[in-house]
Amino acid sequence: MSTTPSAVRSKAVLFDFDGTLADTAADLSRALNRLREARGLADLPLKELRPHASAGARGLIGAGLGILPEHPEFKALRDAFLRHYEAEICVDTRLFSGMEELLTNIETRGLRWGIVTNKSTRLTRLLVRMLGLEARAACVVCGDTTPHLKPHPASLLHAAKELALAPQECIYLGDDLRDVQAARAAGMRSVAVNWGYGEGLAAWRADAIIQNPMELLSTRNVL
Repeated sequence: MSTTPSAVRSKAVLFDFDGTLADTAADLSRALNRLREARGLADLPLKELRPHASAGARGLIGAGLGILPEHPEFKALRDAFLRHYEAEICVDTRLFSGMEELLTNIETRGLRWGIVTNKSTRLTRLLVRMLGLEARAACVVCGDTTPHLKPHPASLLHAAKELALAPQECIYLGDDLRDVQAARAAGMRSVAVNWGYGEGLAAWRADAIIQNPMELLSTRNVL
């Protein structure tokens, strides 16, 4: 765990969704394998696809089929991927171990928490409802809420405004470099989580790195 001191105490905790709040890799990987099956290809194992889950359809189609967004087939594949994913969106998806305990502790402290993700509103709201979090999240900001995706800070700034807080009063947890970059650009403290899909966290220059959700509560100068 590493920390950077701050004089401003947090009033809200914001979470990236995929790879931070919830483990969605199995359901996302299944959608990719549906595309492979349609092409007569064998399924790829979860351990091979898991590192690409944070990048959603773009990352998984690239990893599983070698097709990038500039390819003429990409849009049709992405649309098919999203249809498959929505049809089986919460089969294996769960909150990460320790996350429910962390959310409860945040609420007990009188703080608020929310979600800021690049995932679409339709899919995010569906998952939030299915995971029983709809009434608990103080805000849910999605990839189509603002004109820009992370690492642009727009979605994080939108969340702070929705909570009527200064960005400095929020911290943001994420498992990808773009999460740290977005938090830094928004003026929020950033916490990189080591249980998600990202690698090389030490190079991201986050304000803190934590190994499990409950470690957030003992991280100095964060909460």
